[in-house]
Amino acid sequence: MKQSEITKEEFEAVFPKLAEAMAEALGCTKEEITLTVSLIDDLDAESIDFLDIVFRLEKIFKVKIPRGKILEDSRGPLTEDQFEENGILTIDGLAQLKSFLSEVPAERFRTPLNVADIPKLFTPETFMKLVIRAQREQTGTSE
Repeated sequence: MKQSEITKEEFEAVFPKLAEAMAEALGCTKEEITLTVSLIDDLDAESIDFLDIVFRLEKIFKVKIPRGKILEDSRGPLTEDQFEENGILTIDGLAQLKSFLSEVPAERFRTPLNVADIPKLFTPETFMKLVIRAQREQTGTSE
């Protein structure tokens, strides 16, 4: 199993609580929280909502999620200059982001893509992967 793959057990342990926390933070129903819904474009989330969501997830799952963790992790092994140039993702940066945000449908990636627009790609699954990675780091399991 690749590290990025989520097990059925992890999904069942995380997604229902995550959906409930997101629904409360965004003022929508749990049914609106699907794996691939765009938090900004479909559910009108704002940056302050992301902070609220992360705070709720940290409390529920007892994990630490540093601010900016998704963007930092999305760069992978690339340096900042390799990832973006003047606020626009490079070709390598876009390829790395697509790989990291593999849950996001390909048609949502625009070219050119501003770094500032990356949060528009975030889905509940993006946050679920973040929680599960944090849990794995905490327990020392990478599988």
